[in-house]
Amino acid sequence: MLAGGRREGGLVNAADASARAATPRFEVGHGCALYQGPSWDSGFHRHAAFQIVVALEGETALVDAAGVRHRAVALVVPPMVRHRMPVTTDLRVFFVEPQCAFADRLRERCGPGINAAPHLRELAEDDVRLAGARPSGELDPRLLAAMDALTAGPISMRDLAARVGISPQRLRGLARDQLGMPLTRWRVWGRLRRTVEELRAGRTPAEAAAVSGFADQAHLTRWMREMVGLTPAAVLPVLRPSPARGDSPARGDSLTRGDVDRDRPGDR
Repeated sequence: MLAGGRREGGLVNAADASARAATPRFEVGHGCALYQGPSWDSGFHRHAAFQIVVALEGETALVDAAGVRHRAVALVVPPMVRHRMPVTTDLRVFFVEPQCAFADRLRERCGPGINAAPHLRELAEDDVRLAGARPSGELDPRLLAAMDALTAGPISMRDLAARVGISPQRLRGLARDQLGMPLTRWRVWGRLRRTVEELRAGRTPAEAAAVSGFADQAHLTRWMREMVGLTPAAVLPVLRPSPARGDSPARGDSLTRGDVDRDRPGDR
């Protein structure tokens, strides 16, 4: 079910969320991620995943590209919908990637813009994690295979299409029709996911950019602003909150372009 009541064994539910909100946390799972804590006033951005924003008390708010403020106890933002998140004291945010079974449920119930979703007020982490680990039953299996291949490493569109047994034009069409975004966006989302894991492991932003496939730290920062609305410096205190590990990001020297293709945030 999309709507989850309090369940035994759930890692996050409405009863214990407020007690845990004082310590921000960010966790990445298969097909999903969770952030719990305060929010910053982000810039306008577009995710490559569904975003579910749940207020721990009262209501939460999001602003769409037209400047309309949406308020509800829970809001859902489909992939590629431009929005901004105002400052909020305590909230819980799920990122649900489009290739998983939980995304099928969201596609079925959500409209094209920001959606009020009061039935998700008590959504538990286990609800998302279990369905996030299962592949979508709606997306074309060839598209799913292509998405998996893109997260595994660099590959050209021609080779990618050949690997899944269709033409590059057909593969682009599947991504446009079923995901609502080009595969270049999905590739960058995978790099950002890897970046978050590297930053949490202790790498500097420059090191994380290189390991994750970005041309340099500036390239990483541009894409993180475009797809998350924040910079690496802003997310570091959440990923590494202990003073012993340092709340301030190390700047690091810019890296050379190397063999990495320089995607542009404006690409669609």
